[in-house]
Order: sequence, then structure tokens, then C-alpha cells
Amino acid sequence: QVQLVESGGGLVQVGGSLSLSCLASGRTFSNNVMGWFRQAPGKEREFVGAITWRSGSTYYADSVKGRFAISRDNAKSTVYLQLNSLKPEDTAVYYCAASTRLGPSPRDYDYWGQGTQVTVSS
Repeated sequence: QVQLVESGGGLVQVGGSLSLSCLASGRTFSNNVMGWFRQAPGKEREFVGAITWRSGSTYYADSVKGRFAISRDNAKSTVYLQLNSLKPEDTAVYYCAASTRLGPSPRDYDYWGQGTQVTVSS
């Protein structure tokens, strides 16, 4: 079992920045991939990006490439999502998730956090 807890969401103006954290605990060593997803009201859960614990390799959705950055601190078992140049369409609940394999589909991930709300006001 893996437990994930996100934090850092909030309200930010257009063009602003926000940093989200995801603290992982439990059997994290068997889930090398940490993904970030988001879900806006009435929409499907969308892949934002992912990172691997071992190599730190990162992957991003085209919609956030160049604006968002994922990093990890293995010693703290924490993954971060830095959101920059925020737009109103970035408003969503953001989730972190853990998986044994990399993929853009929510079905690829076995464990999920509770989510944290990000609201971008114009």
C-alpha cells in the first residue's frame, strides 16, 4: 500500500505561480512512477505529467509543457509540481498518483491522493 497526501493548492491570479507537494509513504519503492493529474468540473481526469523516483526523468502533457515542472526529493519521499504562468483553464483539482509503470491514463495508476484545489482567477 502507498499513501499519498497533496498540499499547496489555493487561489492565484492569472500569470501567477503555485507549488504543490505530494508526500508519499508506505511501499513507495515498488511504485517508481509518480504522476500528476487534474480534473476540472464536468471534465475527465487529465494527465499533467510524471516523474520517476530512481532517475528523476520527467514527462509532461503538451498543455503544460514549459509552464509546469515536476521534481522530487527522494530523502523526503516528496514529489513537487511547480505551476507557473497560470491560466484560468488550469483551474482544477490536482491529484498525485503512484504506479509501477509510466502512462498517461488514470488507469495506469494504482494509488491516489485526495487532491488539492487550484483556482486561477482572471
